[in-house]
Amino acid sequence: MITHHQIISLSTRGKGTYEITEELRSIVAKSGVREGTLTVMTRHTSSSLVIMENADPDARRDLEAFFDRLVPENDPWFTHTCEGPDDMPSHIRMALTRSSEVIPIHQGHMQLGTWQGVFHFEHRRAPHHRELSVMVMGNQS
Repeated sequence: MITHHQIISLSTRGKGTYEITEELRSIVAKSGVREGTLTVMTRHTSSSLVIMENADPDARRDLEAFFDRLVPENDPWFTHTCEGPDDMPSHIRMALTRSSEVIPIHQGHMQLGTWQGVFHFEHRRAPHHRELSVMVMGNQS
């Protein structure tokens, strides 16, 4: 069994989804793993990861708008607001989604569906520098 680790550095422009599928494909190819798994994890508590449709951007816009309605900013019940009105909503949105994803690799390819992509989901309004930890494990044959 072999392992390959890599960090993806990502600069966001603020709230929204940022596709990282191609970067992950490149990491799988570089790893040489033919059969195994890829694990990707965000190293932050105010962003998350989602596997989402990547063909129609409206699907992602609808997801983002839904989360804005589900966990609105300036909720008077939030007490953790030291970094602004989007601070606590960002943490809740992260907790409702995922901080990591595991994707099977077969014959050297991630086993995503036809319309699936992997996205970093930024929950903060301001631009941020994010790091994603990627581990590929498996066999070369």
